[in-house]
Amino acid sequence: MTSELTPDVAVEGRERTTSVGTPAAAPSAGALLVVLVGTFITVLDFFIANVAVPAIKADLDATAAQAQMIVVGYGVAFTSGLITGGRLGDLYGRRRMFALGMVLFMVASAACSFAPSVTVLVVARIAQGASAALLVPQVLGIIGTVYTGEARDRAFNVYGLVIGLAGVFGQFIGGALISVDVAGLSWRTIFLINVPLCLLSLAFVRRTIPESRGRGGTRLDLAGALLVTVTLGLLVFALLEGQERDWPVWVWESLAGAAVLLAVTVMHLRRRSAAGRGPLIEPGMFRSRLFSVGLVATVVYFLAMGSFFFTLALYLQLGRGLTPLQSGLMFLALGAGYFGASIVSARFAVSVTARRVAVGPLVLAVGYTAIALTARGLDLSGHVLWLLPVLLVAGLGMGLTTGPLTNLVLGGAVPEHAAAASGLLNTAQEGGAAIGVAIAGTVFFPALADAGGKADAYPHAFAVTLIPLVCLGLLASLLVLAAPGRAARK
Repeated sequence: MTSELTPDVAVEGRERTTSVGTPAAAPSAGALLVVLVGTFITVLDFFIANVAVPAIKADLDATAAQAQMIVVGYGVAFTSGLITGGRLGDLYGRRRMFALGMVLFMVASAACSFAPSVTVLVVARIAQGASAALLVPQVLGIIGTVYTGEARDRAFNVYGLVIGLAGVFGQFIGGALISVDVAGLSWRTIFLINVPLCLLSLAFVRRTIPESRGRGGTRLDLAGALLVTVTLGLLVFALLEGQERDWPVWVWESLAGAAVLLAVTVMHLRRRSAAGRGPLIEPGMFRSRLFSVGLVATVVYFLAMGSFFFTLALYLQLGRGLTPLQSGLMFLALGAGYFGASIVSARFAVSVTARRVAVGPLVLAVGYTAIALTARGLDLSGHVLWLLPVLLVAGLGMGLTTGPLTNLVLGGAVPEHAAAASGLLNTAQEGGAAIGVAIAGTVFFPALADAGGKADAYPHAFAVTLIPLVCLGLLASLLVLAAPGRAARK
């Protein structure tokens, strides 16, 4: 770590707390395990609800728009609040905000599981997303300050592994829980399972995670928080709703409004930084070419990754007639490739370079190409199991990218803004995945309609949708190569 990480020590009871950098307490594997539980359940809930939507619609008599909000509400609240959540960790303590986010997420999950109506469920899902936005940015901030050197590199790769496993196995876990139907709870178990996991994590927070903060202003930039939250929320919501509602005028007006708000936000942050008043996002963070280019590469990569999960689920369930559980089992091939590649990536965590990271999106593009050709060749007559080998290749690409790219990007972040940088990175990941779904929808559904809209049209629509995803994978690889060769560390 750099010399800028010399801690300013404060005392809370008997525990020493650093305001920035390496905490006084010795790091342990327990800290990583505790924060990764939070990462897993929040990312899992981003994907797991997709498989439960049919059961929820039937049980609560939900309309199509209400069912969509069960997914969109969580995603918009999660994505739009991540940067503010990271800044709160910098100001008031990452461990404190992690624990608070975990408690709120547990309460919101319980509210989801016992929701008597679809309206209550939608509100609880929005609360769940907002809680996740407070919890998740602290994870990378805690890892970046608790661990140093090789241990830090390995921790970032494990973090990437957990994100991928939660995303890849989300539909399988959801399908399995609904199929088992514990105590007749059906879809409610996918939310209720979060409660014991949160309690288990909270029991070990104080004994494993030392407190840490970031330097900067002593007060939250409320105007900046409002501007960033509204801008991101408006952008993500408009893109998600646009493809569902055939791009009405109000969607384009919302996108134009988001662009104006973005310009206003940048002006506000620059003025506050120039006045030394601690902006929500420090513009100086973007002076690092590694961080800036890597952040763009992260958005592009997650555009390709999130949209693929969405279209694959549609193809398998509606095109090939698989049940949610059978569809989830197909995702295990992705998970196997992801897990194997992540283990290999972890061996090179200490010597992560742009060239090595760039291999991952390239392999992903190759995998997507092979999947498109295979699905088109199988049509509806070939056995769906022929997809397993090519899904494995795509999983390898994801595993070679997620953890190493996280490590590379955060290696170029300003250390004293660790939680804010992680909030930006998490926003790039979750926002990219959410917007990727919207992009995929603008290609998939028109292609499906042009081919007749019936089951035999799904292989064609799926293959066509993978074309822009292949391009995104190649672009992500090129962007990574444009970044400096390695994160500088002293």
